[in-house]
Amino acid sequence: MVQGRSGPSDSPNPETGAPVGDVYEWFQRGMKLLGEGSPAAAAALLERAAGAEPESRSIREALARAQFNSRQYADAADSFRWIIDANPAEDYAYFGLGLSLWRTGDMEGAQEPLAIAAAMRPDQRHYVSALKSVRATLRARRM
Repeated sequence: MVQGRSGPSDSPNPETGAPVGDVYEWFQRGMKLLGEGSPAAAAALLERAAGAEPESRSIREALARAQFNSRQYADAADSFRWIIDANPAEDYAYFGLGLSLWRTGDMEGAQEPLAIAAAMRPDQRHYVSALKSVRATLRARRM
């Protein structure tokens, strides 16, 4: 592993084109990049990790968050849908799907996953608030 001042190099392996390290290291670096405000770089790394570990919900959730934060809303929606398909009890995935659809302009599509998230976790005020905003926008459009 190549070490720099800030840790492992994010340069691809010249032989394979893959990032240096194993999938867990890619995940950890992706999470660090996401936390440091570099969601596009995090998404690229986490996409690699998701390809290597396609059944990992934790990698897929991190990828979805990175995609959303880097304004890749359609990709984020696909990732959140994958999580829901794998585990329909994931309230955060419904919330993320609803927000992603909202950002793509699909207010009708955003309403159902936000309603599910709010029903699953009514204690999460941001779930309820997002649902109310989408419903208010839909009502205003119908007038």
